[in-house]
Amino acid sequence: QRENADLVLGTDPDADRVGIAVRDHEGKFILLNGNQTGSLIMYYLLSAWHKAGRITGNEYVVKTIVTTELVREIADSFKVECLDVLTGFKYIGGVMHAREGKKTFIGGMEESYGYLAGEFVRDKDAVISSCMIAETLAWAKSRGGSLFELLLDIYVKYGFYKEKLISITKKGKSGAEEIESMMSGFRERPPEKIAGSKVCLIKDYLSLRERNIDTGKETPIDLPKSNVIQFFTEDGAKITARPSGTEPKIKFYFSVKASLARREDYEKTNSELDKRIEAVRSSLGIA
Repeated sequence: QRENADLVLGTDPDADRVGIAVRDHEGKFILLNGNQTGSLIMYYLLSAWHKAGRITGNEYVVKTIVTTELVREIADSFKVECLDVLTGFKYIGGVMHAREGKKTFIGGMEESYGYLAGEFVRDKDAVISSCMIAETLAWAKSRGGSLFELLLDIYVKYGFYKEKLISITKKGKSGAEEIESMMSGFRERPPEKIAGSKVCLIKDYLSLRERNIDTGKETPIDLPKSNVIQFFTEDGAKITARPSGTEPKIKFYFSVKASLARREDYEKTNSELDKRIEAVRSSLGIA
């Protein structure tokens, strides 16, 4: 604040994750989450590659299954393939290794503040990411805006995606059994509607099948098995349930979406999406 900075960067001690604070439309510093920061990086990278004429149809980006679908929207608009992998940056590195010499990796990200640009490093890296964030800021300023304004423009163009992570701990043996029962219930008695919106797609990473509810068609998921289930609704929500494999804990990742007609509607739409997340949470009985 004293230095009149546009951006504050902070990394963890081993410099693989980075968080940022930017100035909002009132000039106050706000924190961006990993989904927002990653979306900014991906939009800048793909815009730069497009402007340089480097997109040939052989390029791809990678995100984890719990990361915002905004990244896919952005990649699709540039006609760049977007791949999903399980949670953990090692899976992004695995895709890079498997595709080396065949496809061109542009960037990858996970919602937990890990990002990567280019193939030089094969894991999340806060040094490269900090450089890319600073470069994205410089690009935004060269266009007469800020990082926050660039984020709002992305929302106007692709849709306003908002995410929230809730972690619930159930102690002891009974807690682990309760989590197991919860996951069994999701699989055996999946919700038909969530917060009033019809469930249209279910992805089960334990059976490695995804099911289109409207057509009944099932297709395989080409990933390693994992005790994770996802529900997608007609209004653009994505809900992921993911138990820990080492402790009696379960994480719920909520993602909701709305249209944003103009920057000035941000506060109102942001509030509506907060209410939407709470409605989804309540609908699933998640305390």
